[in-house]
Amino acid sequence: MGVNSSSIARKVAMALSGLFLVFFLAQHFTINMMSVISPDLFNETSHFMGTNFVVQFLLQPVLIFGVLFHFIMGFILEYRNRNARGISYVSFKGNENSTWVSRNMIYSGLVVLAFLGLHFYDFWVPEIIYKYIDVSEAVEDRYFPELVHKFESPVRTGLYVISFVFLALHLFHGFASSMQSLGWTKGYRGAFSKFAKAYAIVIPAGFVFIALYHHLVSVPNLHDNEVVLLIQQAFQSLI
Repeated sequence: MGVNSSSIARKVAMALSGLFLVFFLAQHFTINMMSVISPDLFNETSHFMGTNFVVQFLLQPVLIFGVLFHFIMGFILEYRNRNARGISYVSFKGNENSTWVSRNMIYSGLVVLAFLGLHFYDFWVPEIIYKYIDVSEAVEDRYFPELVHKFESPVRTGLYVISFVFLALHLFHGFASSMQSLGWTKGYRGAFSKFAKAYAIVIPAGFVFIALYHHLVSVPNLHDNEVVLLIQQAFQSLI
């Protein structure tokens, strides 16, 4: 009984931390989408988020803890599940055992974790250095150029796009199954599952759009390419 209770508790903790990160992801997507709609609005919002005491010293540590907790708990659950099974699946038999996505959550999670490392290296670390090590002057309109600069490289842009695809795969199973871990009834889970799967597609696709938009539209050294100009017009017609 104690083993089952502790296992359930870990799954509930995993689900709650995942839902917390899903909420943050939606907020992060909203701010990043502003960079496509209005660079000035993106600068204003980013400056507020980057200088607000509550965000920087209360919410940001909670977010970092949530990320670490979710991935560490995921590794623990995967390790215990593998030990409980004793052996791996002998062969793949469609959905007889489980879906491909659910069986490979650990791998999609590792890719997402690697992406977070890249994302922290690209944005969070330079921000910490700028504000707290170099103690540079606060410049409100620096955020948009810094964002665009990160998407100049087609390699880095490609890595972001691939990472968002794996994020979609991770969310597609993880977000939808979180309500089952929290004990929601079947009727509520059905409605939520549809929303969760739509979220798992729309939000990562939106991040892909943002990355490609800035690589193809905002980067100055690509503007003289006729093909890129046509792509720019297509992107701008969407917004």
